[in-house]
Order: sequence, then structure tokens, then C-alpha cells
Amino acid sequence: MTNDNKKNKRSLTSRIIIGMVAGILCGFLIQSFFSNNTFINEYLVEGLFDVGGKIFIASLKMLVIPLVFVSLVCGTSSLKDLSTLGRLGGKTLAFYIGTTALAITLALVMGIFLHPGSGADLTSAASFSSTEAPSLSQVIVGMFPSNPMAAMSQGNTLQVIVFAVLFGVAISLAGKPGQRVADFFGDINEVIMKLVTLLMEVAPYGIFFLMAKLFTGLGLDAIANLAAYFLVLVAALLIHAFITYSILLKVLSGLNPIVFWKKMKDAIMFAFSTASSNATLPVTMETATHRLGVSNKIASFTIPLGATINMDGTAIMQGVATAFIAQAFNVDLSLGDYMTVILTATLASVGTAGVPGVGLIMLAMVLNQVGLPLEGIALIMGVDRLLDMIRTAVNITGDSVVTCIVAKSENELDIDAFNDPKAGDIELALKRNA
Repeated sequence: MTNDNKKNKRSLTSRIIIGMVAGILCGFLIQSFFSNNTFINEYLVEGLFDVGGKIFIASLKMLVIPLVFVSLVCGTSSLKDLSTLGRLGGKTLAFYIGTTALAITLALVMGIFLHPGSGADLTSAASFSSTEAPSLSQVIVGMFPSNPMAAMSQGNTLQVIVFAVLFGVAISLAGKPGQRVADFFGDINEVIMKLVTLLMEVAPYGIFFLMAKLFTGLGLDAIANLAAYFLVLVAALLIHAFITYSILLKVLSGLNPIVFWKKMKDAIMFAFSTASSNATLPVTMETATHRLGVSNKIASFTIPLGATINMDGTAIMQGVATAFIAQAFNVDLSLGDYMTVILTATLASVGTAGVPGVGLIMLAMVLNQVGLPLEGIALIMGVDRLLDMIRTAVNITGDSVVTCIVAKSENELDIDAFNDPKAGDIELALKRNA
């Protein structure tokens, strides 16, 4: 067998895993043996690794706004019955809010009963200040762009979603001129999706750079000092991902969770490596439409909206962190306080959509609501970058689960494609593009 054939037979997932593991090992080796080497730190860590990782993330983000706008215009313009749009939006929001409430409840229960903050010494905690979160009314008003081009240039996903929906509705109502425009956007959408598959080919190298850079500065002592918090949060994230989502998918759609997980592995690897739902959005879209068999009219609405407002992983962090900080500061929270945490974290997942540093802003809001000191946030920031990678993987998995459930309820899911292990195979797409 030639080297080319061996490369073709190696799956994208295996190459991503190889890149990830190699990056982690490289980072640890540099941290252990060359941490004081000026040449390696300047030219390798801050040079090649930093530049390569940033270029990879920038390339992914480059596709986000064009993909969201074009795919959503295509999906909305194909809706002949506009009442479908209202029904689709209602279902999607209900599922996103419902799964977030389940996530925060699970996190609080585990945090209360496993006591991750018992015996913690917080006397040396540094101060933390967060920017003020906008009110819900400000967020609603801010969803509507006064300048759509500015919204696109600034990467304001919610405003782009609103404009794309309105533009798509106008195309649908415009008759023959609208059909010509819809055909044009359909061709553009296909080109963008091909660009996504091409970008996946270099993903293992980009992921290697990201992991190597991260683990040259990630100290194991930080994880050891917060081991209880770290383990409880990871356990809550994994339970919600593998158990809650699998049950919801099976009960509400009848789809096989094992098939779903097999097809999500590439998107999950991207999310874990980039720690950004928005950066992973092109891969999530490609997975939903080509691998899972969801029609573009559904995925183009649910996936971008989920990447913006659905934050189950972040909500789980709110719950565990709240319990951890309360226990560490010996503050007893009542049942009413915990109910307030559930309500605040659920609404904040929508209310703070699109705000930079959203996870910390949400946590600050939650702690303020129940009277806990904000300086507790400074303690968990040491391990937050690694945990954020897991949270992002949970977030995009939740987006995809809800997308499959909504698509199945709307008869917009190709069951044969969902069950076909070769459907939307990245390697086949790359060969076609060659």
C-alpha cells in the first residue's frame, strides 16, 4: 500500500486526534524541559505555535458571518408557509431554554451533594471585576440592526440572524425575482460549504498549534489545587452530554444516540480545540446538514441561534461554581436561593448573548443575585481555559441534538442519511474537490 493510500484511509477524526495529542505532549515537554529557553519561547511558542493557531481560528471565524447569512437566507426563503417560521422559532427556543434549565439543575444538585468547595482556603483570592451585563430589553433592541453591513463587519451574530430572516422572507414573497435571487444564494451556499470541507483538511495542523501553545502555559498545580471543583464540573458536563442529550434525542425523536455520537466526533474535536462555538459553527453546520441529514432550512436557523444563545456547558459551570464558592466561603444558600440561581442562569444564557466574556459575566450576575462574593471567580479562572474547551464541546452537541429533534418533528430530516455511516463523509468531499 502506498503512502498516499495510507493517508486517504486515515480518517479526519484520527488525524485530528493525532494532532491534538501531539500538541499536548509537545506543550508539556516544552514546559517541563525548555520553559526558560528564550529561543524556543520566542520563536516556537510565541512564534510558530501562536501564529499558526491564530491563523487557524481566524480562518474558521472568517466563514461564520458569510455562512450564517447565506445559509439562513436560503433556509428562510424556501419556507412557502411563513407560519412554519414562527413554529420553528418557538420549538427551537423552547428546547434551548429547557435544556439549559436541566443543565443548571444537574450542576447544582451535583455541587450541593459532592461539596467541591468544602475546606477550600480563599483568603488569598484575587479580586475580579466584570463588565456590566446588559438588560434583557437592551438585548432585544440590540437584535435589530440599524446597519446590516456594520453588523456583519462587527460579527454581531444575532443582528445578522434577524436581517437574514427578514431578507429571506422578502425573497420568499417576491415571486420570480425572488426565486432568481434564491437560486443565486443556493449556489453561494454550496461554494461556502465546499470551503468548509477544504479548511478541515488543514485542521490537524491548526489543532496541533493550539494545543501546543495552550499546554506550554497550563500548570498542573492549578488543576491539583482545584481538583474537587475540576472533577465535579467535568463529571456534570459529561453526564449532561452523554446521558441527558442521549435520552432527549431518543425519546423526542426516536433517533439512535450512538449513530449521532459517531457522526458528531469531528465537530466535537473542533469545539474542544478552539473553545469557541462561533469558530466551530461552520463545522457544526456541515455536520448537521451533510452528516446528520438535517435540511438546510432547519439547520441554518437552529445552529447559528444555538451558537449564540444556547450555553448548556456554561450554565453547568454557573451551577457548580456557585455551589463551590458558597461552600468555600461558608455561605449557606436556601432552596429559594438555588431556585434563583436556576432562573437567573437560564435567562442569562439568552440575555447576555453575544457579549464578550459571556461566561464570567453570567457567573457574576448569578453570584450577585444570591449575595456571594465576586472574588471567588478569580480562584476558578486558573483552570477555566481547559474547562472552557469541554464546555464548548457540550454547547455545540446541544445545538446539534436540538437541531435533529426539531428537524425530525418538522419532517425535515433525512433518516437514510442519518443512518448512513458514509453520508457527508469529509474525505469523499475532499476527493471530489481535488
